[in-house]
Amino acid sequence: MSQSVPLVEGNAITLDLSAEELDAQRDHITSFIQAVVDDAGADGAVIGLSGGIDSTLTATLAVEALGADSVHGLVMPSDVNTDQNMSDAERVAQWLEIEYDVLDINPIVDAFFEAYPEGVDDQMAAGNVRVRTRAVLNYFVANAESGVVLGTGNRSEAMTGYFTKYGDQAVDCNPIGNLYKRQVRQLASHMGVADDLVEKAPSAEMWEGQTDEEEMGLDYDTLDAVLALHVDGPFSKSATTESLGVPESAIDRVVDLVEQSAHKRSMPPAPATLHR
Repeated sequence: MSQSVPLVEGNAITLDLSAEELDAQRDHITSFIQAVVDDAGADGAVIGLSGGIDSTLTATLAVEALGADSVHGLVMPSDVNTDQNMSDAERVAQWLEIEYDVLDINPIVDAFFEAYPEGVDDQMAAGNVRVRTRAVLNYFVANAESGVVLGTGNRSEAMTGYFTKYGDQAVDCNPIGNLYKRQVRQLASHMGVADDLVEKAPSAEMWEGQTDEEEMGLDYDTLDAVLALHVDGPFSKSATTESLGVPESAIDRVVDLVEQSAHKRSMPPAPATLHR
């Protein structure tokens, strides 16, 4: 990944890319999308649109890479999604001039809940059902149309496991998976995405009122900085704490998220092969 070296000034850190680096990332990612589609022998791509910045940027890059006629958006509301986010998702599709469908997932989710009512009150389990239902629909449409499924996960989410296993990471590729969240916002703005979408508070909307930062226990800028300096970078815990002006507990929280989610970034384990 070609990115700026983090600049530490007092207690501030920036992971911002220069205009030249943003253009390089834009070309790098669009070429990547083209290669994935070509290598698969596919006719285009399918992407779930949530109204959030990650799916918006991914769709924007996909249109630049493949053309609007080769990108199919899916807006998949449930009863815990806000009307505003679903409206934003449709607005993105209309802005990009791509074909899109609105698929209500409530009847499918309700069928799961009826099959196993004991799990309905488990907020996380129920939320994961919604996410995995969307994954099935993404692949249903992609298979029917000879398309690939584009994921919308960024580097910050991938490293901390902030995704549903076999849900929003059940995809063929993650075009923005090399960008920290702050860089996602920056590239989106660089490509002309509306300011209100760039600045919107991120939410996976797995349940009503959820926000990413509240669930993770820290804001994305702090998360990105700790990942870049301490997890990806060479800074010790004490150096990271001093550079960022955050307590050691924040560093520990990020490290715990990375370590506890390692299983999400690996193939399912199997016993070692026995050789006779």
